[in-house]
Amino acid sequence: MLKISHFSFKIQALGCGCVAQAILSRGAHGGPMTVSVGFAMAVTIAVYVSGGISGGHINPAVSLAMCVTGRLKWTKLPIYILAQLLGAFVGAAAVFGIYYDAFMEYSNGTLEVTGPNATAHIFATYPAPYLSLINGFADQVMSTAVLLLAIFAIFDTRNNRVPKGLEPIAVGLLIIVLTCSLGMNSGCAMNPARDLGPRLFTAIAGWGMEVFTAGNNWWWVPVVAPMLGGVLGAITYIIFIEIHHSDAHPGEENDVYDKYELTNM
Repeated sequence: MLKISHFSFKIQALGCGCVAQAILSRGAHGGPMTVSVGFAMAVTIAVYVSGGISGGHINPAVSLAMCVTGRLKWTKLPIYILAQLLGAFVGAAAVFGIYYDAFMEYSNGTLEVTGPNATAHIFATYPAPYLSLINGFADQVMSTAVLLLAIFAIFDTRNNRVPKGLEPIAVGLLIIVLTCSLGMNSGCAMNPARDLGPRLFTAIAGWGMEVFTAGNNWWWVPVVAPMLGGVLGAITYIIFIEIHHSDAHPGEENDVYDKYELTNM
């Protein structure tokens, strides 16, 4: 559990650190592209550092999809999700601590959820003013479905897989293209732990319960929709790609848990 929390902590600290640097400097030290690339590289580095011992699970949507498709034991799911939430919560706290003085200077000592000096969106996603809950829900289902479909392909040893050891780079590139193409509506969360953990932190740290009511009670969308989208993407890959592989030749058999433990590099 601690290994998974540590992994999730790295993603949140480095990823939200990119957002904090861009927002708190008012664009002088970053923007949408640095956030996109920074978050993606945070995932890549974290997989390289600790994926070999933790299995690379940082996203409840991924873990649930693995359980539904038989790649992960159901008994591990609640432990994984708890660890992912804990790591994201602590990672958000680390970013707030490192940039505390910048937060205070940015908004004259107040922590705001909405308005020109809002800083809550550094930690969690919030919808654009034009976005409805239905459109936002569909956005998160689709983006997470694509994420899982591509992850299954990257780690499928019977497909045209990425060379061994380069899988984290492929995942990083995948996140870049998803955030560049599907990030405008609500920030492309695709990860319930990455969104809910930091949102809980902001509620406690001074932003208040408005973090749950803002955006027409948006908070539940990036929690529920990615879980549904992840399962949809995984099943889509299995139905349209995986079951159509030719039979393995002698010596090519692979254990199903070993094959899909994300980073068995």
